[in-house]
Amino acid sequence: MKQICLVLLFLATAAAAQTDTLKVPFVDRDLTWINGQNRQQHFPLTFKDGNGETVIAGVAYLDSYFNYDFNNPIDNTHTISSTIGRSNEFTVNLASIGIESNYQNIIGRLWLQYGQMAAIVQDADGTVLHGRNTSVNNLKYIREAAAGYHFNKWYGVNVEMGIFMSYIGLESYITQENWTYQRSLVCDFTPFYFSGARLQVFPTQHFKTELWLLNGWQSYNSWTRSVGVGNSNYYRPTNNLQLVANFYYGQDSRQPIKRFHHDHSVVYRYFADKGAQGLSQAAFSLNNHYGFQDGSGNSAKSQFMLGSSLANRLWFNKNKLAVTFRADFVKNPGLHLAFSPSPVTPNDFTDAIANDPKQDLVIGQGTVTFDIMPNDYVTFRLECRYRKSNVPYFAGNGGTTSPDGWADTSSENWRPDLVKDETGITVAVNFRL
Repeated sequence: MKQICLVLLFLATAAAAQTDTLKVPFVDRDLTWINGQNRQQHFPLTFKDGNGETVIAGVAYLDSYFNYDFNNPIDNTHTISSTIGRSNEFTVNLASIGIESNYQNIIGRLWLQYGQMAAIVQDADGTVLHGRNTSVNNLKYIREAAAGYHFNKWYGVNVEMGIFMSYIGLESYITQENWTYQRSLVCDFTPFYFSGARLQVFPTQHFKTELWLLNGWQSYNSWTRSVGVGNSNYYRPTNNLQLVANFYYGQDSRQPIKRFHHDHSVVYRYFADKGAQGLSQAAFSLNNHYGFQDGSGNSAKSQFMLGSSLANRLWFNKNKLAVTFRADFVKNPGLHLAFSPSPVTPNDFTDAIANDPKQDLVIGQGTVTFDIMPNDYVTFRLECRYRKSNVPYFAGNGGTTSPDGWADTSSENWRPDLVKDETGITVAVNFRL
């Protein structure tokens, strides 16, 4: 409640100081090359009034892929990924349409979504069991929705309430914005959306800070009656450098367990000649993450997550082609953020936990990604990956569903086939307007 009162006080002050002067943050910065940012420079679905002011902007996005897992699971289910859920099939990963507006200082945003990725990410939200009058289906088809107001204070002050894409982790929920298709392990183990309110402040043209009041970690509702808090900071001192630091703290369990997470990243472009036929850009990104949970017998010493991701991207032929090399890892003792590799128990992974409650999960991943980008609106992507864990965690040839791979076949006295490594190739196509 104290946090909410402070936000309201700040808004009252900003409203009193409201002027007609409009200053646009980051307007002199090129963000199109940054890992996790939209590379579009023109937005064709934009509608303006007679004075040339944008009234509303439309959004249309489609992402599809064909993934081949060399373990060739019998049920075609690809595990341990929030991006890729199927193998040896053509899959519509995410279809999304939406509108947004900043007309006359109002903030309005509604993006709808449908596809496989929404089921992977949103269906796991356990907070919908807290009370009644809610379910996953109430909100899972809304990718982002918010209403608010923009104050012409400094380079902008925004207050919004609704559902937002998460800022914990460098990479985006939208695969087109990332340098790779399969997200880094650091980003796959952190949230993709928040429900709550946020205050965005742009004190200078090149710095943004945000305060969040949230229901919880990737949750539509709350686990308890407490409110989670977060903070996000972006600094872009030059066209070639972005620095980010984010923080989150909240109670995210039916038990009195507190969770803290922090990530920071550096994205640096060390070469730029966009008109070159050969090498036209080169940049790297480094994203580090540390978090823990504490309470009800858990401690930061036994239940934490530590991870890092390093990627290097080279663009060619006037930025029409690109290749990205990435290596990343995550270490998660206590497994409080681990994906479940199969709904069928027991399995080798649950056995490992039962035999050692302090089981440490360590995963390493390497990817090579090749992009063809004939324009700002479409991407053809080919990606090769290799992942390895210290315990059986990925789907093997026997799959993770049932003996014959079908969900309506009895899995009694059957164990999922889990292995320690996985190699795969993904071909993806997406467009965005």
